[in-house]
Amino acid sequence: MEKPKIIFYGEKNHAPVKQFLDNLNSNTRAKLLKIINYIENYGVNSVPKYTKKLTGTNLWEIRTLGKINARIIYSTSKNNTIVLLHGFIKKSQKTPKNDLEIAKYRLRKYKENID
Repeated sequence: MEKPKIIFYGEKNHAPVKQFLDNLNSNTRAKLLKIINYIENYGVNSVPKYTKKLTGTNLWEIRTLGKINARIIYSTSKNNTIVLLHGFIKKSQKTPKNDLEIAKYRLRKYKENID
């Protein structure tokens, strides 16, 4: 199986997920980067404990479990590409609507630019 290609969504010199990762504490950042690395090397199915489909959307999330519940919302795209769209700290059971809307908006912008 071909390895997935991971893309950080961004416009010009601004990549929001990279910025999100830079602002996390080193432990949480390391956890997320380890999961992203696993996905890049072995595919999304290699880390089922750390990924989850967001109900009613075509979006998924990478999640850390523990004291800090960090999330990165992503989408799969053509040619085995994974686009990291939005990162946030989850404070409640449900994914906040605002965070979902940001990810959906960025996905639309991404698709406009690749088609």
